[in-house]
Amino acid sequence: MELKLSNERGEAAGQLEVSDEAFAAPFREALIHQVVTAYLAGGRAGTKAQKTRSEASGGGKKPWRQKGTGNARAGTIRSPLWRGGGRAFAGKPRDFSQKVNRKMYRGAMRSILSELARQDRLVPVQALTVGAPRTKELTARLSDLGVESGLIVVDELQEELALAARNLPHVEVVEASRADPVRLVGAEQVVITEPAIRRVEEWLS
Repeated sequence: MELKLSNERGEAAGQLEVSDEAFAAPFREALIHQVVTAYLAGGRAGTKAQKTRSEASGGGKKPWRQKGTGNARAGTIRSPLWRGGGRAFAGKPRDFSQKVNRKMYRGAMRSILSELARQDRLVPVQALTVGAPRTKELTARLSDLGVESGLIVVDELQEELALAARNLPHVEVVEASRADPVRLVGAEQVVITEPAIRRVEEWLS
C-alpha cells in the first residue's frame, strides 16, 4: 500500500510504498485489548503490603474479662474492628504481569498501525528536526502538519527535538524501537518519520 508523505513544512512529498503486512492488517479489537491490558498490567508495581490480625504487633492479652464490664466481648485489641488492628483482607505483594507472546504483540502492533492509517491519524513525514531546542519551533512544525497533540515517532531521538517537546503537555517523542501499543492507541495523531517507518516495517514484516 501507499501512504501520503509530507515534508517538514506540511507540503506533499509524494507517496511512500509500505508493506501491506505492517500497515494494511485487519483490525483485531480483541487482540489489541488483550495486549494493551497486559502492557498496563505489567507496569503495576504490585508492592502493596498490609498486616493481618496475626501480623499486627500487640494484642497478646485479652483487653478485659469476658463478662461483667458492660463492654462488648473482645479477645484482642488487634481485631480488624479496632483502630490499629489488622486488616480483614490484607493486601499482599503480587505480580500482575500477563503473558503475551511475541506473535500476539506484533500482531496487535500491526493492527494498531493499520487502523491509524485507515483513520488518517498516521502522519508520515520525510523528517522532523528542529534547529535549536525551542518549543516554539517544534510547535510551528506541528502546526504546518496540522497536528495539535499526539505522538512523534523517530528513528533516533535527537536531543534538540526531545528538549523542544518536553514543555508540550500533549506531545511525546519516542524512538521507533520504544513505541508501544498504549502510546499508539492513546495518541490523537501519530507523526512518524520515513526512517522510523522503515524500522517498524522491518520489525513487523
